[in-house]
Amino acid sequence: MTFTTNTNTNTNNTDTDTDTSTFRATGAAAPPAPSPLTSLGLLTVLLGASLSSIDFFIVNIALPSIERDLHASPATLEMVVAGYAVAYAVLLVLGGRLGDTYGRRKLFLWGVAAFGLTSLACGLAPGAWWLVGARVAQGAASALMLPQVLGTIHATTRGERRARTVALYGAVSGVAGLLGQALGGALVAADLGGTGWRAVFLVNVPIAVVALLVGVRAVPDSRAERPVRGDVLGTVLFAGALTALLLPLTEGRATGWPLWSVLLLVAAPLLGWAFGAVESRAEHTGGSPLLPPSLLREPAVRKSLVLGLPIFLGFSGFMFGFAIVLQQGLGYGALKAGLTVIPMGLTQIPASMLVPRLVRRWGTRAMTRAALVHATGLAVLAATVLWAPWPGLNPLALAPGLLLCGAGQGIQLALYYRVALAAVPAARAGAGSGLAATVQQSCLAVGVATIGSLFLALIPDIGIRNAFVTALGVQLAGLLGLALLSLRLPRRLA
Repeated sequence: MTFTTNTNTNTNNTDTDTDTSTFRATGAAAPPAPSPLTSLGLLTVLLGASLSSIDFFIVNIALPSIERDLHASPATLEMVVAGYAVAYAVLLVLGGRLGDTYGRRKLFLWGVAAFGLTSLACGLAPGAWWLVGARVAQGAASALMLPQVLGTIHATTRGERRARTVALYGAVSGVAGLLGQALGGALVAADLGGTGWRAVFLVNVPIAVVALLVGVRAVPDSRAERPVRGDVLGTVLFAGALTALLLPLTEGRATGWPLWSVLLLVAAPLLGWAFGAVESRAEHTGGSPLLPPSLLREPAVRKSLVLGLPIFLGFSGFMFGFAIVLQQGLGYGALKAGLTVIPMGLTQIPASMLVPRLVRRWGTRAMTRAALVHATGLAVLAATVLWAPWPGLNPLALAPGLLLCGAGQGIQLALYYRVALAAVPAARAGAGSGLAATVQQSCLAVGVATIGSLFLALIPDIGIRNAFVTALGVQLAGLLGLALLSLRLPRRLA
């Protein structure tokens, strides 16, 4: 498993010695030591990581244009966003294991190539459901590409350089969502060659070509000394359970809750139960489960992963709804809507860089304080939307709430992985970080399907303004729950 980040140097050295001894004892040849990661190689893999994150959010600003051009229903627009995240979440761990087995550079390059091709398919989509299918394929390509980034960093860097590189990776990932929304607005507004919304996907193609050409020479190859088998049945059941939950949540309301949507909702917990049973059996028989049940049985692990629910559910739901409010509620153009979210980035980046200092001072209570800051930002934003002139609300009026939201989110996003991995035994850091990443991507998809669906469902009855305030209230309640839950975590992190 490649999502290994914060294991200490002594543990890594011990693991390496043990693995080498095993290979000597069995007579098998250990893989050659990978070449060090150069600055150009690091830039290339970070470019891949940023592409996969940006593309989840870049489409938000383009949704109204897609709706008009492809005559897409609001539920279909949700699937354009959520379909990407579902495929990403389901295949993330499998992508990491393929890189461990067949070589991370090879899988990274295949992922980049697939990302470029699927981006082209999105940009040329003749209809809404073609776009949904291409977005699912694009999410699968991201799941092939992204795990190789941290895996390569872990295998080709050491000591202080590894710590700095992982921190840089976290900063790039954190700001990519906001950058995606702003970049999407700029591209739609520019209407390059009459492409309109299609430019948000087509722009990936030349970037992928450059990353592919540079990556062949600059990204060092590495693989696990003892790769684990892929969990095909677990992956299929996990995908089925997520799809059975998300598809009726996004399409059921718009289609009047037909029988298929009810049957899928009934099937979702059954598929979830089957997934748990298969994973338990795989672990008991010495297999390699997609999500190890023994980790989930650890109280500290469960608590740390639950922290991710309000963070990522709320973030994806907010970004989805806010993009629609700005353009359809306030009448902003794509560029103005994209630039409106910039205040969040202005505080999110420095806040995430303060996390090491905050953890030394407050430990896990930094999460509590961050949740309260974020909740305050949402309350200020809701009050602004309710009491300021509508629809004459300008970006400056929204900025104070967005600045507070960005500060809280910056700390929460940076702390999530650290808290989650601190709860996992060092020997299982790979499985634990893979589990944390899967929870993150799953929540991003579910956030659009739940908070996004609630927002869209309320618009016909109470209007877009009040519907957005209600969605903010749901997110605020989740953050207050996060603040209370974080008080029950061990104060100090490993």
